[in-house]
Amino acid sequence: MSAMKIKKGDTVKIIAGKDKDKEGKVLVVNVKDNTLVVEGVNMITKHAKPSAANAQGGIINKEAPVHMSNVMYVHKGKATRVGFTMDGDKKVRVAKATGEKID
Repeated sequence: MSAMKIKKGDTVKIIAGKDKDKEGKVLVVNVKDNTLVVEGVNMITKHAKPSAANAQGGIINKEAPVHMSNVMYVHKGKATRVGFTMDGDKKVRVAKATGEKID
């Protein structure tokens, strides 16, 4: 399994689907399914029964997962692909558009 190019907390731009051109912060990364949950993107309505956690119940709006192939990393306001390079013994992410290290 290869390393995920996008991590929790990154800012990404949606490049396909109903929310195309929207940007948001990554909240959850699921490596097994190659999906991400992005803040304010791919919103769904969920009908919830009353429970201990949600005493009222009702309709809840929440984000649904988006496939990793439908997002691009945003570096300094510009969407870019992400690559890897070796910095000594350490593997670091690199923005392909600028060649700068991400983290």
